[in-house]
Amino acid sequence: MVASGEMRPDPMQLKAAERLEALTDRLKGYKPQPKQKKSSGFLARFGLNGGSGDAQAPPKGLYVFGPVGRGKSMLMDLVFDHADVARKRRVHFHAFMQDVQKLAHARRQSGKDGDPIPAIAKEVADTAWLLAFDEFQVDNIADAMTLGRLFEGLFDQGVVVVATSNAAPTDLYKDGLQRDRFLPFLDIFAEHVEVMELDGGADYRLDRLKGQSVYHVPPGPEAEAALAKAFADLTDDAAPEPFEITVRGRKIEAPKAARGVAWFTFEELCKRPYGPADYLAMTEVFHTLIISGIPVMKPDDRNEARRLVTCIDACYEHRVNVICSAEAKPDDLYVKGVGEFEFRRCASRLIEMQAEDYMRIPHVHGVI
Repeated sequence: MVASGEMRPDPMQLKAAERLEALTDRLKGYKPQPKQKKSSGFLARFGLNGGSGDAQAPPKGLYVFGPVGRGKSMLMDLVFDHADVARKRRVHFHAFMQDVQKLAHARRQSGKDGDPIPAIAKEVADTAWLLAFDEFQVDNIADAMTLGRLFEGLFDQGVVVVATSNAAPTDLYKDGLQRDRFLPFLDIFAEHVEVMELDGGADYRLDRLKGQSVYHVPPGPEAEAALAKAFADLTDDAAPEPFEITVRGRKIEAPKAARGVAWFTFEELCKRPYGPADYLAMTEVFHTLIISGIPVMKPDDRNEARRLVTCIDACYEHRVNVICSAEAKPDDLYVKGVGEFEFRRCASRLIEMQAEDYMRIPHVHGVI
């Protein structure tokens, strides 16, 4: 790809690619052999475990972390496409954990006794010997308390994990509730996955936005085409798919999402009964929000104006990029009505978010 001019040379990406290629070499024809539990009975007295204890250990996986825009997802595409493994799965980590929590809830509701997590790990391992996770992050206590048991089960089944993240493993769930109960997961993870930082290179995400407007007036075919181009540029032309986030039992639906970018219409983002926790959850998952068709709002639109203020405040605090189309400049979007004073702050931030200095600031992850 570099030779053809499709990509520019990048020494950090090359180093990561070499590590990933070494892993794909070790994975050729890989078929896991689940770890045998050691016997505590008669055979154990003679140093035997009764199973295939001499099975070859699975290769260590790789966890690549670094700021947004360094090419982690592109590298993940390459390693996943070239890995010669009969059963493999690539999934956004947040979506994967939502599936796990749903399966665990269903098992408990069915009346099955015991911890459901080991059985779920076995189910996952039966369908994926290589698991490739994009956007590995831990945002809530339910996931934090589950991960140790889940990944112990996956690794016992011989699953190999490759992951990308904006955070180093030791920074996952930082300052989260009961974090001491999360720490055993980090020990298990370190045994089975090597860690590599991808930093020091260009921010290709920002490069793609240079010279492009991120605030388009008015809405229409031209603005929509510009938003579509921004989405394609930021996601390496990934196909947009619906994405669901669960917050305190409620579901937030992003109709179009890929690789940390979500695209909403104004109606989808601000006419639904979302609150601060919902917008905060979006900023945890997405580094960029694209918003189509922000209207000029009248006094009767005070609820929509308030939700836009809440959304932009959350994006600003977490350094999420906002790309949008609107009927007017920020200062003219809501000039009369309840909350017009608070909206001035929103307008000011929408203006600041158009600056390259703002876009250079890394996405900030907090804890839901």
